[in-house]
Amino acid sequence: MILRDESLTTISAAVKSRAYWELLKPRLSLLIAFSCAFGYGLATRGAMDWFILIILSIAGFLLSGASGAINQVIERDYDALMNRTKSRPLPTHKLTVSEALVFAGLCAITSLLLLWRFTNMLTVLLSILSLLLYCFVYTPLKRVGPVAVFVGAFPGALPPLLGWVAATGEITHEALIIFGIQFIWQFPHFWAIAWVADEDYKRAGFKLLPSGGGKDLNTAVQIMIYTMFLIPLGLLPAQFGITGLNSAIVATICGVAFFAQTFSLLKTGSRQSALRIMFGSFIYLPIVQIAYLLDKV
Repeated sequence: MILRDESLTTISAAVKSRAYWELLKPRLSLLIAFSCAFGYGLATRGAMDWFILIILSIAGFLLSGASGAINQVIERDYDALMNRTKSRPLPTHKLTVSEALVFAGLCAITSLLLLWRFTNMLTVLLSILSLLLYCFVYTPLKRVGPVAVFVGAFPGALPPLLGWVAATGEITHEALIIFGIQFIWQFPHFWAIAWVADEDYKRAGFKLLPSGGGKDLNTAVQIMIYTMFLIPLGLLPAQFGITGLNSAIVATICGVAFFAQTFSLLKTGSRQSALRIMFGSFIYLPIVQIAYLLDKV
């Protein structure tokens, strides 16, 4: 009986540990950490301090994880209604609200202390702004209307700017350019997800699609327009001397390929076409950012 009880305790601890990990939204948080590292690497022109880069990546991951955890606490009842989120730690009661909040607080405080100790105060303030916008403005607005996507694009685009500011201590036109690229990228990315998850989102009362929330021609056209904007935007780093010609070519090819995916959605309005745009958005951003980095290393 003792052995059985110990086994159950071990399993319970393992499940709890995995639940905390899931609470961090690790895939999204890793993408955020990478974007922070990208902005730092670009600002340092390849002469980066690897220790600071690692610290910044960890802080970015923890800050994103804390934001995601608070988001899940606020939306726990809505998550239980959706197929894509009903297995999260809070709807399944693997974690309590108190446990999730304490964990989120520890992650946020650790992240901000790391940034305060190893970067600068502007980076800390922008990080706090990002967390507040995501958790307490974007999250409740998701049930109000598509304006939530516009608001959410700000914290979503801040990571590369945070990396740049961590390296330089100031917001320059170069920082605003890499911020702008990621800002515009958010729209086709979010709307493709909202198109794919439309039935789930409707169950929870989330209203993220433009044009009255419909999966229609107007929404498809808007996705196409914002994707098209990425093509000239991708050339700005080369135009302003942040990067060079090689990355401009890569960004153009990726932008055109991403843009081409929108024609299928415009023609068919199918879920499969929206899925291709969604996956295309996940591929576009890291490839372009890596190209920019390699052009300066």
